[in-house]
Amino acid sequence: METLALIISIIALIIAILAYQKVGGVADLKKQTEVLTNVGDTIVKATDSLRDKTANILERMEGAVRGTEEKKEGEKSKEKPKAGKEKKA
Repeated sequence: METLALIISIIALIIAILAYQKVGGVADLKKQTEVLTNVGDTIVKATDSLRDKTANILERMEGAVRGTEEKKEGEKSKEKPKAGKEKKA
């Protein structure tokens, strides 16, 4: 009885190996790994590109906000010397 179970399990193992090879086997797994690696690289490149674009936009926004503040401060500083010159005259 035990030998019959051993023979059946060996036959089942052989059938499983043949089915795995017919489906694609290791070559198919390697192809899938390459495809997933390429997708991962593409995602990394897209993320870097989006990060750069976001940084550029935020830098422009900062310049716009700080530029208006600098203009206001510049106007105030320009007004003070004029007022001082008027007092001297």
